[in-house]
Amino acid sequence: KLFFTDYGNAAKVERCDMDGMNRTWIVDSKIEQPTALALDLINKYVYWLDIYLDSVEVVDYQGRKRHTIIKGRQIRHLCGLAVFENYLYTVNSDNLSILRINRYNGTDLQSLATLDNAKEIRVYQKRTQTAVRSHACEVDPYGMPGGCSHICLLSSNYKARTCRCRTGFILGSDGRSCK
Repeated sequence: KLFFTDYGNAAKVERCDMDGMNRTWIVDSKIEQPTALALDLINKYVYWLDIYLDSVEVVDYQGRKRHTIIKGRQIRHLCGLAVFENYLYTVNSDNLSILRINRYNGTDLQSLATLDNAKEIRVYQKRTQTAVRSHACEVDPYGMPGGCSHICLLSSNYKARTCRCRTGFILGSDGRSCK
């Protein structure tokens, strides 16, 4: 799945399949300007920053179990969001510090470091990566991912895929080759 935020005409947090199909709103009320998103891949939770409402909130992948982690003026200058173990990590764009927030109760707000010019944060650690199983976009014997001549996108599950073409090409009637 692909998760993303939008604060155009109607602010929301959404998800869809990797090929863009099955687009679903998971948060569409009491949300104004969601600017950062982080996933807990193990427990299947979505965290987001709303800089207009000065809050960090969380829901499960279906949009249920919503609650506020932390609320207040200190949220206004945050950008970027990452989750690892018991904490959320974010960047304060006002003073360029990296902050750590307890993701279960919003306490233990701690400044960890200061950087010159940070706008985003990511955690790279083996435990944050889920195990990859055999999937529909694996390279075939001819070196084509999922048998697609250009781009292979996973669809509704790891066994299904959709082929797409680079700009300037159209997908052939076989659903795999680009012309």
